[in-house]
Amino acid sequence: MSTSFSRSVRNAGMIGAFVMAPCLAINPGLVSAAETIKAIVTTAPNVPPPITRTVPANVIVELEAHEWVGKLSDDNNYKFWGFGTAGAAGTVPGPMIRVMVGDTVEIRLKNDKNSQESHNIDFHAVTGPGGGAAMLNTEPGQESRLRFKALNVGLYFYHCATAMGPTTSSPSIPEHIANGMYGGILVEPVGGLKKVDKEFYVVQSEFYTKPGKKGDTLEFSFENGLAEHPSHVVFNGMAGALVKNPLQAKVGDIVRMFYVNAGPNHVASWHIIGEIFDRVYPEGSLTTAPLEGLQTTVVPAGGSSMAEFKVEVPGTYLNVDHSIFRIAKGAVGLLKVDGPESPDIYKGLK
Repeated sequence: MSTSFSRSVRNAGMIGAFVMAPCLAINPGLVSAAETIKAIVTTAPNVPPPITRTVPANVIVELEAHEWVGKLSDDNNYKFWGFGTAGAAGTVPGPMIRVMVGDTVEIRLKNDKNSQESHNIDFHAVTGPGGGAAMLNTEPGQESRLRFKALNVGLYFYHCATAMGPTTSSPSIPEHIANGMYGGILVEPVGGLKKVDKEFYVVQSEFYTKPGKKGDTLEFSFENGLAEHPSHVVFNGMAGALVKNPLQAKVGDIVRMFYVNAGPNHVASWHIIGEIFDRVYPEGSLTTAPLEGLQTTVVPAGGSSMAEFKVEVPGTYLNVDHSIFRIAKGAVGLLKVDGPESPDIYKGLK
């Protein structure tokens, strides 16, 4: 699709038709008599606590859209758009949300008064037009709400899907995603997931920037996005985010990683150098039997994967996209494992 054609489609409202529907009021009478609780949401790589209840609840999730300048790498800043918890700064990725199948989830989305753009959220966990985006179009300084029933178990992606803002020159859906507006939502089965020792939330994403010098605040490039030529491919919003702050585990721990590929363009080849995934739940499906003993697993753009593995040997492990040149663009993180040596498993020989 050419740049001019893409913009003409946006201007005609064809992309935005489904996400710009009038916001429908929430009918309080639709709320069940179940317990109402406020969701605990966390910033990456942290994961909300496991759900121990077995009865569906009414769950309130409060989020806020922000636009800010922050670190994309040690050399450059970038003007991010992203989500944060209500009253807190935005982060890339946005907070992780954890609910249970059968829950009635109420999303309360605010858009910071200092934002320049309209924002909303398309939840891949939602059954309904636009994944809820049609109900969550939110202008700067305003708040919108959506209520949905969590019908399907799985690990799902969410992202901004605002196609058109106050003017026809406003950014498209790809630009909102490319600038950092995404995160993950886990819908657990009744009874929760099997207990593990460590859980981590990792999101891979691409940034498309215009050329700049060291120290510059880089600008988004629509043309590079169309060409699918990212300047940066990162974990958790910044090149080196998981190098400066490695994930931590101990020998003998069973680790569970919730891995989301925000794209917006590339398929990821997720691999941890020196580890084998004991169980992988491809594309975020938690209702089918896992694959076992995988070296690398494919995670589509706009998709996810959940993997579990036991760490038997101490040391530092590299988390990478095995489309391996992406390491040079920032797609590398560390998992540091402390504990006693395991010479029966791994030992150098003279």
